[in-house]
Amino acid sequence: MSAQPAERAPAALARSERLDRLPFTREHGRLVFGSGLGWALDAMDVGLISFVMTALAAQWALTSTELSWIGSIGFAGMALGATLGGLLADRFGRRQVFALTLLVFGLATGAAALSWSIGALLVFRFLIGLGLGAELPVASTLVSEFAPARVRGRVVVLLEAFWAVGWTLAALIGYFVVPSSDDGWRWALALGAVPAVYAVVVRRGLPESVRFLELRGRVDEAERTVRRFERAAGVDAVPSPPPAPPVTPPGPRALWAAGTRGRTAALWVVWFGINFSYYGAFIWLPTLLFNDGFSLVKSFGFTLVITLAQLPGYGVAAVLIERWGRRPTLATFLVGSAGSAGLFAGADGETAILVSGMLLSFFNLGAWGALYAVTPEVYPTALRATGAGAAAGFGRLASIAAPLCVPPLLDGGGNGLVFGTFAAFFAVAALAAWGLPERRGQTLDVVG
Repeated sequence: MSAQPAERAPAALARSERLDRLPFTREHGRLVFGSGLGWALDAMDVGLISFVMTALAAQWALTSTELSWIGSIGFAGMALGATLGGLLADRFGRRQVFALTLLVFGLATGAAALSWSIGALLVFRFLIGLGLGAELPVASTLVSEFAPARVRGRVVVLLEAFWAVGWTLAALIGYFVVPSSDDGWRWALALGAVPAVYAVVVRRGLPESVRFLELRGRVDEAERTVRRFERAAGVDAVPSPPPAPPVTPPGPRALWAAGTRGRTAALWVVWFGINFSYYGAFIWLPTLLFNDGFSLVKSFGFTLVITLAQLPGYGVAAVLIERWGRRPTLATFLVGSAGSAGLFAGADGETAILVSGMLLSFFNLGAWGALYAVTPEVYPTALRATGAGAAAGFGRLASIAAPLCVPPLLDGGGNGLVFGTFAAFFAVAALAAWGLPERRGQTLDVVG
């Protein structure tokens, strides 16, 4: 039996094609873990404020309006941060901006632990939001630009799953640390300063996006990075043709150009709807349970159990995102979120509250995973971080409004009206998801 001839290596491949042909390697794992750890610390900080709000409501005798502003002011910073972060990442690089955002929100969180008044806490929460908002779209853009096309959606959902890890850490800190003493909330916020240290690790350890490097004319650096990933996969390097000449980022106006505005509008509606419902529900959840007669510890314990349901939500979304595609997975999880919010609206009794809350957590975070997978795929490289940041920034406007809307909704119709409203926003987002492009298995460099 004659031997089969060896397969000949391609004569030349673009560097993006060389990355797409690779299997998932330890270098991909390092990138996902390094970015995901920052993502988890981000989630921990966002989650902590819901427990801090509940503690401060008792200690500082705050009104529901004052609590709403504590919940919302951080999202005002996130709206601005997301927009600026995307613009800066397309101009100066994904890794640089990612490290800067970790430093900003880590230092501000540590400072918030020293807050002496509600005014000081609001200022620090805004600065925290500035860093947090910029980080998320930048991290997802960086990871999506390295992930092989055939598993890109799954890899970005895996990155998003670190959010559940961070929120679970927040729930554990809320359960064990916040109620431990009058200064428990201060110690909880002090733990949020960890990202300031981690920013140094990010700056030194994570690679810069190859696609960004080529756009900026840094070809030698791009080649070294690709070869680093090829060595990890045991794949021989092949020559790459010269990239296109360096370009200047087109700026946010390009998001609304002909051929792009439809997908931008659909993306913004999804981001707005999911932000409104998610943050409205989960920022207020411990306080709503406490107001319904649960003890502080019990309300925190319920929130912890509900939070744990996020992890299987991400797991199922990670499987379906490459089997069903981006749009059907996102729409299905948003419909499931709407139904779960409706169940929570009518929940009566501890078991019903716990089960419906876990379903809401499962479907909502699966939807988040799918949304972060599809967002970087909507735009070309020169506009990718700007587009992702602008969508996230617009969505943060909803996260500002949602905590402020909860008190009047409670006054108007109790928990039923609150969660019925969230269900409606989820449903609108599910419809808008069908206006997004389906990019399963396609290279990022072709946007159709």
